[in-house]
Amino acid sequence: MRVQNYRQVEGNEAAPGVVMRVVAGPAEGAPTFVMRVFEIQPGSATPTHTHPWEHEVFVISGKGALRSADAERPLAEGDAVTVLPDELHSFANTGDDIFRLICVVPLVDGRMPGMPATD
Repeated sequence: MRVQNYRQVEGNEAAPGVVMRVVAGPAEGAPTFVMRVFEIQPGSATPTHTHPWEHEVFVISGKGALRSADAERPLAEGDAVTVLPDELHSFANTGDDIFRLICVVPLVDGRMPGMPATD
């Protein structure tokens, strides 16, 4: 077992104004899933994209929106989201503070999948 505080995990810039921290994955010996913490700055968003795997998201803090092909749904602390395979989506910060999310994705061929842009 491994315990770590996400604040002590080095973050990577996933997009402008978006930091991703991998808190559980292959490096920690996880064989099936990757857990990531995203911190999205006010006015920033993850790229709009699709992928062939599902993922689950839990809002830790802040306010934001889930953008899809046909709607924008508000999100706030405590909300849980299931994004099904091939659904167009993006997470945007619509508040004044950091929008913080936990995102769980499956390992694909033993690796953490990327976030391909569809622009």
